[in-house]
Amino acid sequence: MNTQRLLIPILISVVIVLSGVSLLVGPADLGPKDLIASLSGTSDEVTQTIFWQIRLPRVLLAFLVGGSLGLSGAALQGLLRNPLAEPGIIGVSASAGFGAVLALYFATFGMAWSVSVAAMTGALIATLVLVFLAGRDASVLTLILAGVAINSLAAALTALALNLSPNPFALADMVHWLMGSFADRSLDDVLLSAPFILFGSALLLTSGRGIQALVLGEETAQSLGFSLLRLRLVVIFGSALCVGAGVAVSGAIGFVGLVVPHILRPFTGHDPARLLWPSILGGAALLLAADCLVRLLPGGQELKLGVVTALIGAPMFLHLIWTTRKYMR
Repeated sequence: MNTQRLLIPILISVVIVLSGVSLLVGPADLGPKDLIASLSGTSDEVTQTIFWQIRLPRVLLAFLVGGSLGLSGAALQGLLRNPLAEPGIIGVSASAGFGAVLALYFATFGMAWSVSVAAMTGALIATLVLVFLAGRDASVLTLILAGVAINSLAAALTALALNLSPNPFALADMVHWLMGSFADRSLDDVLLSAPFILFGSALLLTSGRGIQALVLGEETAQSLGFSLLRLRLVVIFGSALCVGAGVAVSGAIGFVGLVVPHILRPFTGHDPARLLWPSILGGAALLLAADCLVRLLPGGQELKLGVVTALIGAPMFLHLIWTTRKYMR
């Protein structure tokens, strides 16, 4: 019980510390004194630009994207009652990626935010297919299979676009974007994604009691007054908004929605409702730490964020499986 009460304050403290570190890490050698001077408005114009136009958007996007991915993973695992569920399982992430790749393929740079708009359009199409299935009172298994099919189709179409890329420069842009990054993002990207992510997160947070009731089974949840159709629509639509908007501004970032809920679940008493808020903070902390790491690693070129989260997430997930295998028998 004490651990559960302390979990949120601890995670908030970790996020605050990592946010401060993220503001200080980068090619420019700036320290806490420069940050304080920038906050007070007494620093030079270059320092102000570095902190508020380059590093602050990365911090805000790490919190928004990481938090929404962690929350989506926790909500989907509760809804589908599947510990392997994560945002990619419903196909929205891959569909958003395909939309962005399509925009890069045709080089539609004449329209502002064309890549982001195309990514969110791809996410919307995938969501409508799943909502259509959920609207017909589909089973959980049907939703999972539909998500897998949508994910596979979007991945195949993305690979086709990469294979038929009109020039090597467009191909490089596509590959770099698909690997995920907060580099060269601005406050405009934050303003573009924030409304969708915040609205989607609000929807997911309202599903806590419903997915908590699902632990007892679908029939019991219905007898307690919860509409399974409404619950599925809320979780699917909320996850789609969060993931689609996140992919639209940062590219594809994996493993956050899968690993974070698994790490935090024992500290919440395995209660899916209590897991939601900690997953937001845990996802934000993971992406803040990963984004700091990509800027600290030696080398002339910054490592992509999606690569780092995969390198961190995959071994961590294997370790979790290894340590809990005796309970899975």
